[in-house]
Amino acid sequence: MAAPSNEPGPLARNQSGRLSPATEDVILLVGRVALGAIFVKSGLQKLLALGAFAAVLSSRGLPAAAILAGIGAAVEFVGGVLIVTGFRTRCASLLMILFVIVATAISHRFWEFAEPARRLQESQFFKNLSIIGGFILLFSTGSGRYSVDRWWRRGKRG
Repeated sequence: MAAPSNEPGPLARNQSGRLSPATEDVILLVGRVALGAIFVKSGLQKLLALGAFAAVLSSRGLPAAAILAGIGAAVEFVGGVLIVTGFRTRCASLLMILFVIVATAISHRFWEFAEPARRLQESQFFKNLSIIGGFILLFSTGSGRYSVDRWWRRGKRG
């Protein structure tokens, strides 16, 4: 049986209680990918079927649904890509907060539904609220080491 190691593990904290910078950067990368992936996938699906997406928006009473569908699908896809890659992360986080607020207001007004649809829409509403929380945290922390933002800053320094 091997003796226990005194080496700190990957989740060891320093004296201030923070994780090591390397660990925080890996966690930010994983978090960015997890948070952005749903938007990349959903945005791409909407871009590939803009007519269907526009029909959904029109059925919800939105004017100029075809134009809004194009804008919404593009913002969702591009915003997701920006988050995943860590490019202009803070700006992208703000854009995605706005996108999720608008999407939630359009699609998940649970108070307008009867049961059981109400429960489903309420769940979607609170899921989106959690996603907004993730973007707020990402706005606060920035993209981390493993990101285009970091690569870009290094390139500018020469």
